[in-house]
Amino acid sequence: MRKFKVLRFAALIGVVAFISACQESLIPNETEVALKSAELKSASQDNGFIHGIVLDIDGEDYYLAGPADGPNGERDVPGHTWVKAGKDKLVGKHYNTGPFGMPQWWSSDAPDGELLFKVDAIIDEWTHEKAERYAERGFVHYHELAKVSDGSLHPHKVVWLKHIARTTFTFDGGPMQNMPGFVAVEITPGVAYNFMPNWQMPNDPDGGMH
Repeated sequence: MRKFKVLRFAALIGVVAFISACQESLIPNETEVALKSAELKSASQDNGFIHGIVLDIDGEDYYLAGPADGPNGERDVPGHTWVKAGKDKLVGKHYNTGPFGMPQWWSSDAPDGELLFKVDAIIDEWTHEKAERYAERGFVHYHELAKVSDGSLHPHKVVWLKHIARTTFTFDGGPMQNMPGFVAVEITPGVAYNFMPNWQMPNDPDGGMH
């Protein structure tokens, strides 16, 4: 009888440990929690998104590098709007709009101005180790940060971007469309691992944008 109780107690401990392990595996990291929270808020409060957002990084103001087509000449990635989701985190929306309102700039077969992607963004450094970890999580593209005061690129930090497609379309535009070797790709709903993947290219602020 005593042996039976010991075995039953041991089995109970095993069940508790198994449940705890499952719960831990389902708990997202703090970054994912913050980004998801901002995403949920944005669903009911779209007016919080800004094109030409200014970011305080290391005590300096930075834009996401791009043309100066913001409301007051701010720089940004064409067709993108952003809202802050905590320290070094943003949530964005990527529309089929180009610099200064150019129509259908990112895709020729998606309607002009259509919401193409939700974007998760994390400001961090580029290192070989971090690049691999980010790419595994869908952050396959990074973008440079340009100082508001003089346009110089941040010496070691970039914005890691994960694009989550909302619909199916052909990605045949954007800043790479006129470059030799550019190949159009089909985008389908979900994480776009084929969205301008540059994660393997070391960040080189002196060499310009990738």
